[in-house]
This record gives sequence, structure tokens and C-alpha cells, in this order.
Amino acid sequence: MKAAINAQIGKIRLFLHRGLNGPQALAFLPALALAAFWLGGETFLIAVALGLPAVILLTGNFAIPNNGQSEPSGYSDVVNNLTANKMADASLSQSRAVSMASACILVEVDGLEEIAQRGGDAAAEAMRDLTLSRLRNTLRRDDRAVRMSDSRFLILLAPSIRLDLEALLQLSTRLQTSVEEPASLENSMRYLSASIGFCGSPRLPDDATGAQMLESAVVALNEAIKNGPSAIRAWSENMRAAHKEQQNLRTEVDRALANGQIQPWFQPQICTSTGSISGVEALARWIHPERGIVPPAQFLRVLEDAGRMERLGEVILQHSLTALRSWDQAGLDIPRVSVNFSDSELREPNLVQKIQWELDRFGLTPPRLGIEVLETVIAGSPEGSVARNIVELGELGCHIDLDDFGTGHASITALRKFKVHRLKIDRSFVTRVDRDEDQHRMLAAVLGMADRLGLETLAEGVESVGEHALLSQLGCDHVQGFGIARPMPVDQMVDWAKEHANRIEGAQRLGRGAK
Repeated sequence: MKAAINAQIGKIRLFLHRGLNGPQALAFLPALALAAFWLGGETFLIAVALGLPAVILLTGNFAIPNNGQSEPSGYSDVVNNLTANKMADASLSQSRAVSMASACILVEVDGLEEIAQRGGDAAAEAMRDLTLSRLRNTLRRDDRAVRMSDSRFLILLAPSIRLDLEALLQLSTRLQTSVEEPASLENSMRYLSASIGFCGSPRLPDDATGAQMLESAVVALNEAIKNGPSAIRAWSENMRAAHKEQQNLRTEVDRALANGQIQPWFQPQICTSTGSISGVEALARWIHPERGIVPPAQFLRVLEDAGRMERLGEVILQHSLTALRSWDQAGLDIPRVSVNFSDSELREPNLVQKIQWELDRFGLTPPRLGIEVLETVIAGSPEGSVARNIVELGELGCHIDLDDFGTGHASITALRKFKVHRLKIDRSFVTRVDRDEDQHRMLAAVLGMADRLGLETLAEGVESVGEHALLSQLGCDHVQGFGIARPMPVDQMVDWAKEHANRIEGAQRLGRGAK
């Protein structure tokens, strides 16, 4: 009972603080003066009219906060993680004292590096100051906004009666809009994008700390960044479970790479003219002894965060070349194995020499190896070590495939410069192509361009007989997808390839008999 009464008193105090704090308190002066006149005459009226402003000035409530908000004493505009945790603890404690809600919002700004490159560090710092000012001007007076790093901003909301998911989403959208508003700086327009993650105290256990609220907001922000740009994510229990799962996988990834849990599975690629196998793509799979198959999107993110993508590339390449040699020994006709190379791998200064050494070690020629490079990598790396490595691998004789074509805006000049052999058309162009006339026309235009440039084409994500047939009619050279075969371990590939060769031979016999 006493706690409930104290909570109600706290709410009243909070209302009075917000309602009578600052110059708006003087809005009540005429009413108070009139009441004083009726109750005590002119003397009382003069006392109230002169005394109330004096009291406000003496108590310091008349001071106008910077940028429309009051900052707690001892905190600067830029804080470290320790201070941020203390601020979050204070915010959560204050809200619980009055049985109300609080929230932590993190804003990650993208685009400051580009501004620094073009206009210098001073221009980037000016944009950081402007961003902080915009955030503060979007918030209420008692909410707090500070900077945690060059690109990250922390917001802690003052106690609020209504602070549900919808209210926080609306506030986050307003904050994002304010940050992304174009800014004129040094006679040029500057643009930023903002990813936002937040956690409201109602979603946390009763005994949660401010540090836990901040950590939850960090998890939500990381999810927003991965789904960006300009994404907004709210923390939830499901997100917490996924984050814990990621942390567990991160502790196991090195052991998985060392003991062979992570290996390539192979997906066949079929020539549309002959129906024969024209190659296979090596796709990383993690077979966990307890969890089973770990989804690639999940463990690839772990590997990237742990900086282990180069090691993954080495493992996949060695297993792929081992598989190719074993298929040769088994009498299978599989011309090539294609391996995906990440941006970090393509930056290795000795990449070409390492691949040449591996090919020599397995007794394979360079054309037996396909190098799959994302179109976004080529579009974003016209010069430097990435470009040099791709060109030299092509000159070595490796087959260069441009993966996910249609998503990265690579120019025709780039296709020529990087000596691309084949375009891997993204599945977004392939899905429902046999039933969607717009898809049909778009795919036909892509295939026509590739033909004029003398490039082979391979369509990814083929899932139906209709898609396969239409791609063949349009002149796509190769197809790959679940409609043909799912990725499979190296030993299953032997049986599948033999069965496929028998089907092709049987179809050819039927064709000759029909004649």
C-alpha cells in the first residue's frame, strides 16, 4: 500500500516537474494573480505577481535547457560504455520509482565516413553535432540524447505512462526522419541514413538492470544494421534467444572448421543444350553433432563477425578440389567446381599464388576452378587489390562467374575489365518467369545483352519444369536450382551424377527411336 502511494506521489511530482518547470510556469501567473486579488486584495496580488518569478529564478527552474532538453549533471555530449550503463541504470531506476516505463534507443548513422572523405574530419564532426541536435529537438525535455561513438547515439527516455511498442516505433520513425533530413554543409547537401534499435522497459524482467536494457538495444540495433539501410528493430525475447544462439556458435566455430564439421555440399549446374552436368557449385554447410544442420545464413554471419571468412574459404577450396579429383578418379565427367570468394578473401595479397599452388597440389588445371564473385564486390571495387586479384585469376585461366547479377549495378566496362566469363542471373529474375510477362521480358533483355557481350549465362533458383523449359527457349546456357537438384554431400554426388547420365542417355535413345 505504501509503495503504491509513493508511486502515485512520484507521478504527481513528475507531472508538476514537467508542467511547471521552465518558462511555461509563468503561463499560470495571471490565474494565480487573479485568485490572489480575490482572496487577499492588491497586496496579495503584488506579492504573487512578483514573488512567483523570483522563486522560479532562485530555484533555477527558469533556465532553458540546451537544444530543448535538460542533461544530467556530470554527463557530456559524448560518453563511453561505462557512463552509458550508469545513465541507463539511472533512467530505469527513475521510471520504476514512479511505476512508469522507460526505454533505450540506439541510433547508428551511416554516411559519415563518406562525408569525412569528401569534406574532411571537420565536416564529419559538424554532421555529428547536427545529428545530436536533431535528435534532441525531436525528444521531450526530460529525455536524454548523447553520443557513444563516431556514428552511434544513445537515447534514454524519461518515465512515461504510455510506452508500448507502437509508441516506440512511432518515435523511432520520427528520430530516423530527423536524422535523414538533407543538410546543407559547406555549400553542398549532405545525406545520412540511420538504423535504429530499441528496447522498452516493459519488455524486460522486473529485476533487469540498465546495462541489460542497453545490451538489449544493442542486439536490436545489430539486427537493424544487418537488415539496413534505414531499418528499425525492436528487441524481443525471440531476438534474445537468437543472439544467445549466435554467441554459442561463435565459441564453437573454430573447432568446427578444424574438425571437419563445416564442409562444402555441391549443387549441380546443367547445360540447357545437352542436359549434361556443366559444373557444380560448392556451398558451405555446417553439420553440427548436436544441432544438426546449422542454417548457412546463421553461421556465415558468425564467421564474418569472428573474422574467419578467409579460413572458411581455405577449407571450402581444399575440400572442393579434393572432391573434384575424386570424381575424376570415379570416372565422372564434372568439368568444373565453382567456389564463392568473399570480399575479404579477394583482398589477400598472395591469393593468386595460393590458388595456383593448390591447383598444382591436386594436379588440376585452372579452368577446372570457377571463382564466384558477387556483383556488388565488382561494382564497389573498381580499383585496388580486389580488382587486381580478379583480373590475375582470370589471366591464370580460372573461370570467373559474376554472382547475383542484377543486384549490384556493375557496368559493362567492369564486365570487360574483370574478364568475366559467365553471368549468374539472380533468382529474383527467374522466379515465375514462365507465368509473369514482365519477368519474361526482363530476363530476355538480360540474356540478349549477355549474348551480344559474348558471355555465358547461368540462371540460379530454377524450381520448376516450366522455368527450366522457358530458360532453355530464351537461350540461357546453364541452369541451377532445387528444381534440378538440391545441394548434396560429396559421396551422394557420385550416385546422382550416374543416375543423371543414365536419364540423359535414355532420353537420347527415345529421341533416336522417335525418328
